[in-house]
Amino acid sequence: MTCVESIIDKYYGNASRLRTLLTVHSRLVADKALRCARKRGLDCTLDLVFVEEAAMLHDIGIFRCDAPGILCHGKLPYICHGTEGRSILDREGLPRHALVCERHTGAGLTIDDIVRQNLPLPLHDMTPRSPEERLICYADKFYSKSGDPTEEKPLEKVMASMARHGDDTLDRFMRLHEEFGE
Repeated sequence: MTCVESIIDKYYGNASRLRTLLTVHSRLVADKALRCARKRGLDCTLDLVFVEEAAMLHDIGIFRCDAPGILCHGKLPYICHGTEGRSILDREGLPRHALVCERHTGAGLTIDDIVRQNLPLPLHDMTPRSPEERLICYADKFYSKSGDPTEEKPLEKVMASMARHGDDTLDRFMRLHEEFGE
């Protein structure tokens, strides 16, 4: 059993519907990230083993959040799933993977985003920094855990979603698209 599987087993058990949703979503995000890296010729410069592992764990904190529409019945607002994931993976001894959890939300969150939107998050920059973090953040935007989780969103729909959070968020996403778009 891999480290990724053992961590998912530890927090999601073996047969829950939430585990299935998490793993389907995460597998699609991982596959898109790997596909984008290969199409851009980045497979020799990026740590693709890390990309796959971190993509599979990027949403590990969702079970602690209150989002019944995606089978999550925790107490925290959904926006906290990244910081919760970071906390979990830091404790599991995976600090690099933990940063992906914290930095993948939206097109990353700046201190200004957190203040302007009055988000219940720590006041520090949560934008993806490493190329691997940016790649996973980008790939994640194309798959939702609600509706049909296997359906890839078209670029226009992702852009519209990012624009709803402000021009700066859309600009950050478009920079990710320039870097990783297929």
